[in-house]
Order: sequence, then structure tokens, then C-alpha cells
Amino acid sequence: MKVLVAGATGALGAQLVPRLVARGHDVTGTTRSDDKRTVLSGMGATPIVVDALVAEQVAAAVAQAQPDVIVHQLTALPQSLDIRHFDREFAATNRLRTEGTDHLLSAGRAVGVTRFVAQSYAGWPFARTGARVKTEDDPLDPTPPDSMRETFNAISYLEDAVTRADWTDGIVLRYGGFYGPGTSMRRGAEQLEMIRARKFPVIGSGAGVWSFVHVEDAADATVAAIEHGERGIFNIVDDDPAPVATWLPALARTIGAPKPWHVPRVVGRLIAGEAATVMMTEVRGASNAKAKRVLGWEPRHPSWREGFTQEAA
Repeated sequence: MKVLVAGATGALGAQLVPRLVARGHDVTGTTRSDDKRTVLSGMGATPIVVDALVAEQVAAAVAQAQPDVIVHQLTALPQSLDIRHFDREFAATNRLRTEGTDHLLSAGRAVGVTRFVAQSYAGWPFARTGARVKTEDDPLDPTPPDSMRETFNAISYLEDAVTRADWTDGIVLRYGGFYGPGTSMRRGAEQLEMIRARKFPVIGSGAGVWSFVHVEDAADATVAAIEHGERGIFNIVDDDPAPVATWLPALARTIGAPKPWHVPRVVGRLIAGEAATVMMTEVRGASNAKAKRVLGWEPRHPSWREGFTQEAA
């Protein structure tokens, strides 16, 4: 198949493109930077430099590639996230989730793509009540925190636009928190260094449930969705959703860091802000049962426990 990967040089794209090429697909990859052309060529893809927020550039790129499948992996995250200003930090990515999604869908419809696969997120968007682990059928948060509302709305917009496109098989992949090569959860990266420096405390109860996925497993699931996915939403996470109070101290031990501080919720909110506090204390994890059943996918890193240990080594 001809596959266009929009945002092909990110952490997931760097894993996805070589997999698709190895399986015989004709891959075109987009990037915002002319400097990354050689990176994409080295992975076996045809590079195109595109500003995804310019409709004419997106249309031209898709017309040139003539893909059977479009994969939307566009993000624009800063090198260092300030979670205290959540929506501000995700503002550029949110434009890609709204305007960028519209441009890709419009261009894809014009050339008749048969499948459209888009990146979303599993975890904090779920309703913060009821079961600690959610399925794709469970509702999203009816009252997202104020500091995360714009980002929540952008995620919801993407999911609705893709799954309601009646001219193609629209597939949304809600990935868990990435770790592994190229992510912020790898050896020497920012998040692990914060844990080493005891700047990543457990806030309040630490009862917020997080779902992780190794970036290589996320790429494998994406290949499965590209090749034989069906319309709908899929949680792409490992088998082991865990509260912050469990996984954070365990990760600290794994990397030889001191035990994280434990601070009251009110103090955490003052220091880290509303978004971080909600994510530490209230969010729900996600079930991967549907992805396993429908996509035939099994994570090679079934638990973050072993996955973190392998990455630390």
C-alpha cells in the first residue's frame, strides 16, 4: 500500500516508518523541517516538507503521494513542558489536532484514501468517576479541568472528525504514555532526570491511574491499524494500568533515584498546578482488550515494570 505518514520524524514516526518500509509499503513522510529530509530518506521514505496548517501545502503533498492510507501523527510539543500552563504548552499541537486534521481529511477525501489513522491519547480525557480502568465505550470527562479544557476540546474534535468521516475507515488510536527511544521517558531524558532530582513528587493520594505503552509497541499497533484496522477508537496501552503511588516509586528504584517526595494535594496544586494535581490523583487508566481482539495486537512489553527496567539497563 501507499502510506502517507504526517509527522513522520517524531518519536513514533521514527519507529513506524521503518516498520512500514520493511513490510513492503510505499511510504511518504512529511516533516516541517527541510533538515529532516535526509532522516526520512534514510528510513526508506519519500520526504515532503509541509506546513500542516497551510491547507494548500497539505493538499499538494497528498496529491503527490496518492496514498491509500493517511496516518496523522502531527504534534508540536516544546522541548520542555510546563504542565502548570497545560493549554498554553499544547496550543500548537491543538491546532494540528483541529486545523491540521481538517486539512488532512479534506486532502484525503480528494484522492480517495481508504483508511485514515489518527493519534489521540488515553488517560486523563476519561471521566474521573467510576471504574479505575476505562474502555473505549466509557464516556470522556464532562467537566475537564479549566487548565486542560482547550486541549480536551481539541482531542475530542479530532476523534469526532475522524470517526465520523463516512467516506473512509476512520481509526483513532488512543496511545498511553510513551516511554522508550525518542520519548521524554528514556535514559537521560527530562522526566527521568526530574525523578533523579526529586522534582517529580507524588501528589496527594497518588491514586491517579496511568496507562503506559512502549513506543515500539505503539508502532506495532499502528501498523496493525494501517493494514487491517476498522473504523473506531482503540486504546493502545500495555496490560498494567497503575496508580502514580505505585509506578512512580518503582521507576525511581529502577533508575537508582531517591524515593520521590510525597506532598499534600493542596501543596501540590500550588507547586505543580491544577493539571498535574488532577493527573496525579484522579485520572483513569485504559483497557487494551479491544485492540488485542480487533487488531490482533499484543504488546511485547506487557508491563511498564519490565519495560522500565529494560530501558534503564
